[in-house]
Amino acid sequence: MSDTIVVKIKKMTNAPLILPTYATLASAGVDLCAELSEQLIVNPGENVKIPTGLAIELPSQQVVALVFARSGLASRHGMGLTNGVGVIDSDYRGEIQVLMHNSGPQPVIINSGDRIAQMVFMPVFQAVFEEVAELQDTARGSGGFGSTGI
Repeated sequence: MSDTIVVKIKKMTNAPLILPTYATLASAGVDLCAELSEQLIVNPGENVKIPTGLAIELPSQQVVALVFARSGLASRHGMGLTNGVGVIDSDYRGEIQVLMHNSGPQPVIINSGDRIAQMVFMPVFQAVFEEVAELQDTARGSGGFGSTGI
């Protein structure tokens, strides 16, 4: 498997195109920035949809783009993704928008250009389901929700 993929990107606004970038050479995700016409205030408990001004074309249906929260926003301000992880399917061509939730006690100010999320590219496998009468047994079995300890 190659170390890189080509992802086509389209600017969705009149603002200058700012390509997503990797913060370090070892970063798994590229930073996504807010593309706003004015400052956005996200109050405690509020959900917002923040535009990025970007649309992408993934190279094949075997690739998905996953959008994750940025740990700094989460730890400092309680800002996370409303839907946990955003999924950008290979056939989506609309603007990438980040669904965010303020679970902190204070309003959070988002300015245009602020890094609001990170996007990671992953391989996709489509499952073929086969009904069986029994599943192969394991030492863990059906134990879940803390069954292996703390």
